Parts: sequence; C-alpha cells; structure tokens
Amino acid sequence: MVRPREFDRDAALASAMTLFRQKGFAATSTDDLLKAMGIGRQSMYNAFGDKWQLYLEVLRTYQQNMLGAHLTRLNGKASPLEGIRDLLNGLVPADDALRKLGCLGVSAVGEFGTSEAELGKLAQTVSQALGARLAERIREGQAMGEIDARIDAVEGAAFVQTTMTGFQVAARAGAGVADMRRLADFVVGRLAAS
Repeated sequence: MVRPREFDRDAALASAMTLFRQKGFAATSTDDLLKAMGIGRQSMYNAFGDKWQLYLEVLRTYQQNMLGAHLTRLNGKASPLEGIRDLLNGLVPADDALRKLGCLGVSAVGEFGTSEAELGKLAQTVSQALGARLAERIREGQAMGEIDARIDAVEGAAFVQTTMTGFQVAARAGAGVADMRRLADFVVGRLAAS
C-alpha cells in the first residue's frame, strides 16, 4: 500500500519557487530545496520528479500566475494607456525583498539562454499571449486618440515587453520604487498621442 503524501504540495511548490527566484537553478541544491520545502528526498522525487522537473513545474506555475496578473492589470482600466501604466507599475512592488527577487522567467532566460528548448517554449508562449493583448490595447488606444497613431501596435507591444524585461533586471539589481515608477511614466509618455 502506497503511503499518502504528508505535505502541502502547493506550499512546497511555493517554497521551491522562492528559492529558485533567489538563487537560480544551478546554485540551488537538492538539499536546499528539501530544507525549504520541508520534505524528504523520496517525497520530492515521488511528487515532483528530479530537480529539473521541479524547476519546470515551478516555472510553469510562476509564468501562468504572472501572465494572469499582467493581463489583469493591463485590462483593468478603460484607458489603454493607464492599463499599460498599471502593467509596468505592477512590476515594482514596494516591498524591497520581493522586488529584488525579480522575475523567475527573466532569470531562467538569463541562466539558460537558448540552451534549453523547453524553457524557450514556456517563455515564448507567455510572451506571445501578452504581446498579442498589448498590441490590441495599443490599437484600442489609437482608436480612442490617446495613443500615437503612428506607432505600429506590434512594435509598440514589443517595446513595452522589452521594457518589462529591463524593469525586472533593474529590480533584481536593487532599483528603487520611485525611479522605476518614473520610468513607467516615461514609457507611457512615449506611447501617448501628442
């Protein structure tokens, strides 16, 4: 008879996510994970597979959660420009420790580049979904007269997404809230109709 798992899987996953965000994949040992997750080695293998499989699950979960949060902020205002401002400001939590964790997705790209196809597919899926909705919001703003009609919507969306990546790297490097919020205003100003 198989013994049931004796731990909260979601809590263990959240602990692993925090650790991977702090240290990255390579610098996080299996022992680090076991300690943070509060489980034994066999429980980890039974529930998540090896360290790599756990990392992939953590990354998938993180990216799904972040995409949902990004889209909620982007779509939360009637004004597309204000939705974009909220999207960018959402990357700037006031909590210094949380802000300095940066983005697990950006960290994964920084750590692995294009060497891991599965990670690339995850990043591409999220990027395409967010980019498509950003382009739609830019077109909406252009139709309303609040976003410069000369901006190509797809290029504008790519500009915002590249800025988001820069924000995450800057946050990880210790950038302050006020500076990052000023940059969000600057980006929104570049999109605005004159």
